Amino acid sequence: MNVTRREFLLQSASACVGYALGAAAFAAGVQRFSLINALAQGLDYKALVCVFMAGGNDGNNLIVPTSTSEYGQYAAVRTAAGLAIAQDALLPIVPASLGAPFGFHPSLAELHGLWTDGVASIVCNVGPLVVPLTRQQYLAGAPRPYQLFSHSDQVAQWQTAISDRVGQTGWGGRTADRFDPHASGFPMITALSGGIFTRGQSSTPLSIAPAPTALNQVLVLNGFGTTADEVARRQSMDFLRTIDTGATLVAATGKTTDQALDIGGILGSNVTLATAFPNTTLGNQLLQVAKVIKFNSVSPELGLRRQIFFCQLGGFDTHQNQVNTQSNLLAQVSKAVKAFHDATVELGVERQVTTFTLSDFGRTLQPAGAGGGVGSDHAWGNHHIVVGGAVRGGDFYGVPGPGGTIFPVLQLSGPSDTDNRGRWIPTVSVEQYAATLATWYGVAPPDLPIVFPNIGQFATSDLGFML
Repeated sequence: MNVTRREFLLQSASACVGYALGAAAFAAGVQRFSLINALAQGLDYKALVCVFMAGGNDGNNLIVPTSTSEYGQYAAVRTAAGLAIAQDALLPIVPASLGAPFGFHPSLAELHGLWTDGVASIVCNVGPLVVPLTRQQYLAGAPRPYQLFSHSDQVAQWQTAISDRVGQTGWGGRTADRFDPHASGFPMITALSGGIFTRGQSSTPLSIAPAPTALNQVLVLNGFGTTADEVARRQSMDFLRTIDTGATLVAATGKTTDQALDIGGILGSNVTLATAFPNTTLGNQLLQVAKVIKFNSVSPELGLRRQIFFCQLGGFDTHQNQVNTQSNLLAQVSKAVKAFHDATVELGVERQVTTFTLSDFGRTLQPAGAGGGVGSDHAWGNHHIVVGGAVRGGDFYGVPGPGGTIFPVLQLSGPSDTDNRGRWIPTVSVEQYAATLATWYGVAPPDLPIVFPNIGQFATSDLGFML
């Protein structure tokens, strides 16, 4: 079968598996959307690692208040249906700034240990917001995020940090845009799973397979070996990529192929770690992240001062069978994040790497169903975990809401609820949560409104959970 030159170029690019081509790559040669703050990169290394819990993790069972009155409110709603966690099964913590007792889900033993070690904290009641919102304002029709409680829309809003319209880029990608994403020829962003979070205006992510795939096998160009016909094929491909570059699609495809070949050449060897990782979906993703961080530290070809990673674990849409499903998933998160933190200690970068969670939304305090099939439905505000040596550990962070507390009032139709099902109105916007991380990463204050266009609607852009 005859293959046209254009088809050959497209197929060659596809063979270089992994390099994600964003919209900016198609506009090669077009002036960048915004100025790059290269000076902000500095001389130190920092990395952000996002763990997206896809489906909507139930924050009401992630963290549970254990004082008599508050646990009583929680248990009164969830116990009869079989969704409450027994008080004596919760892993006890006392947030330093609150002085009140809470408990981690019993599957989070490793994260409980990181909390005790002072390298993990919780950011409370976070969610997409257009403006700060009370129950009264919500019921009166004040501006709120579009398509609330919808998976696809809320995933997008968590990953773009844009809630008043459809965002075209992610806040991870826009954060990378504020630096020089092409400084080393190796992308600043590495994705172990798909998502708009990694897409910037000028930044494009490297998409690679998780472990156990070796680093030197993530960008393999098949069919171009050492035999005579393979050498001839490679020579032909190289020649074809030098002609007809005036066509935008051909030029972009050739550029992407060149980048993938260059990166594949850089990743010419595998690296190993002494830290043992669990052989799970998230464990293998975070193992590969740790290996890329190590490769960056020992490879003269890289030497990146900033890196961003995106991982994802699905299955959190627990309308039914939540008790066992969430227990298993949170155990996977706990073990994988602990192994990853241990690996950063092994590499001596525990203060330079921060891991944080995102999810579609929280879930209703009111159960859905009962007995062995009990679950919960889509909600809004949620609690999230931040881990790293630069985290102000052992505490809760957030913005006070009803009653002056940063933790929602666990009462159906209460001051934190949108209706009568326990859908908490966030007191912390995604922008505030993300901007705190981006500021630590090195984004300059004047650039925060570029990365987070709506940040000016909120009283603070720094929640204080990073050193």
